[in-house]
Amino acid sequence: MIASRMRHPAYLLFFTIGLLLLSIVFGISMGAVRIPFATTFAWLFGIDNGLSDSQRAILFELRMPRVLTAIIVGSSLAAAGVGFQGLFRNVLAEPYIIGASSGAALGVAIVIVLNLNATLLGISAPAIAALLGSMGVVALVFLVGALGRGSSQLSLLLSGVAISALANAAVSLLLFLNNQKAMVIVSWLMGSISSATWSSTAISGAVGGLGVAILWSRSRALDAYMLGDTASTSLGLDLIRFRLWMIVGGSLATAAAVSSAGIVGFVGLVAPQIARMLVGPKHSYLIPMSVCCGGIVMLLADVLARSLHDNLELPVGVLTALLGGPFFFGLLITRRGSRALS
Repeated sequence: MIASRMRHPAYLLFFTIGLLLLSIVFGISMGAVRIPFATTFAWLFGIDNGLSDSQRAILFELRMPRVLTAIIVGSSLAAAGVGFQGLFRNVLAEPYIIGASSGAALGVAIVIVLNLNATLLGISAPAIAALLGSMGVVALVFLVGALGRGSSQLSLLLSGVAISALANAAVSLLLFLNNQKAMVIVSWLMGSISSATWSSTAISGAVGGLGVAILWSRSRALDAYMLGDTASTSLGLDLIRFRLWMIVGGSLATAAAVSSAGIVGFVGLVAPQIARMLVGPKHSYLIPMSVCCGGIVMLLADVLARSLHDNLELPVGVLTALLGGPFFFGLLITRRGSRALS
């Protein structure tokens, strides 16, 4: 009886939230200057456990913004992954694969090349460009993939791969034509959250949180949409409005992640799959569980990236691609057949 209740999605979600909180303490403790887990835990609750001024500065000014940014990036990508998988009705869809990340990257690359430093309502130019690029690419993918009577969810996914390749080619062209900005763009494209600050964390948290909130508020509509266009329409779902909100929510979440960390692939694929295995396909549970799993995955990836070598920090985007690529390949093999892919 107790075991069956513990397997309920709500209990699993609370357990995962607790695991996320422990991961935060772990992430703050790790670094070039090692601080004991218990000391960090006490510091978070306002207990001064003999920390020096330099250690307190490291914890508050350097590690806290970085850890929170990692969680925001992972959570945003995971929520966007669930949203896009629902929108395309394909579990292989995610921001990196369907081109949302590539569109955001193109927008940020253009801003870097043009030296645009303007802000709008406190939001930086790279964040705005990432949002516009992400929304534009997802809308274009949906438009191109839906053309023709014989279109399918697989054609939507393939159109995403094609348009993503075009966006990546455009970024490469900008790199070739602007040698003086090449290193800035390349280092950003490889993915890193080492430059996180409290102000950037607040902005990305607000944008990403809005995107996640939009997606979560459409949980019931997303469940209905998964039944197919005919069935969901008969249930009163406005398909055009619903798809527009999903594009906006997913693009906001993707833009928050890309503007903060650059290109970080496969988190939006891995985290939702883990969440589905834990709580099933109901989106009211799936989205918050994916948010927690994405935050944990990204945080652990960042800790690993800055801990593998004492004097060298690996780009976190490269690390997530190395870990997520085989996961995607395995998922592709286990879902053989057109019925599983569409």
